[in-house]
Amino acid sequence: MTATTTRSPAGTDERLHTALAHRARPPRPGPVTASLVFGWRALLKIKHVPEQLFDVTVFPVLFLLMFTFLFGGALAGSPDVYIQTLLPGILVMTVVMITMYTAVVLNTDIQKGVFDRIRSLPVWRPAALAGALLGDAVRYTVASTVVVVLGLALGFRPQGGAAGVLAAVAVLVAFCYSLSWLWSMLGLVLRTPNSVMSVSMMVLFPGTFLTNVFVDPATMPGWLRAFVEANPVTHLVTAVRGLVHGTAAASEVALVFAECAVLVGVFAPLTLYLYNRRN
Repeated sequence: MTATTTRSPAGTDERLHTALAHRARPPRPGPVTASLVFGWRALLKIKHVPEQLFDVTVFPVLFLLMFTFLFGGALAGSPDVYIQTLLPGILVMTVVMITMYTAVVLNTDIQKGVFDRIRSLPVWRPAALAGALLGDAVRYTVASTVVVVLGLALGFRPQGGAAGVLAAVAVLVAFCYSLSWLWSMLGLVLRTPNSVMSVSMMVLFPGTFLTNVFVDPATMPGWLRAFVEANPVTHLVTAVRGLVHGTAAASEVALVFAECAVLVGVFAPLTLYLYNRRN
């Protein structure tokens, strides 16, 4: 039996040694860079699984068409009149209901072991969470664009103009980004993606339907009206509706931002604590 020996081409070892010994080590990415990279990772998932865009394209279209023509004649006399009030509410409802997506993806990464691989990287620890939430902010913007464009085609006319619509979308995205921290915490606590989705929907369905999206709370029973008027989503609808039509009071917008600060101040530290402590 003869043994064969393979040798590297002449000069290969020297070039490899030079590259490893004299090349400067790349700097460690900062918090912003790392978060943007993970945000890009979230968007790349949409590229490879485009079905993820169904909830930000198909659902808003179905909701707006269904509720406009189903309730428009009964509640406002015609769909053309009703859509002026309904569209800002549908805009809020459809975007708020997709805020749970980050938690589902996070829990899926945990189940598949991706979570542990990400935590072993030499990057800013919260970057994976912050980046995923930034990626979702893009999805919120896409859903908002779909609702507004379809509404304009159906006869919606925002009295606040383009500036009012952009301001309303900005407030909505800020609120949904803040709310996503709550679902991210659940994604770290619950065991399966299905359980995350189930618990989130148990909160989101009453939280979005028991609001002023469809009717004036003044028409509701007293006990229900009290709940609706205390609902943060109701405050968000009021602010978005006012910005879109140019009638928003500064106090309405300030209340929404105060609620955003509470959501982030309470659930972001809890989420990061659970993220760092998870085995």
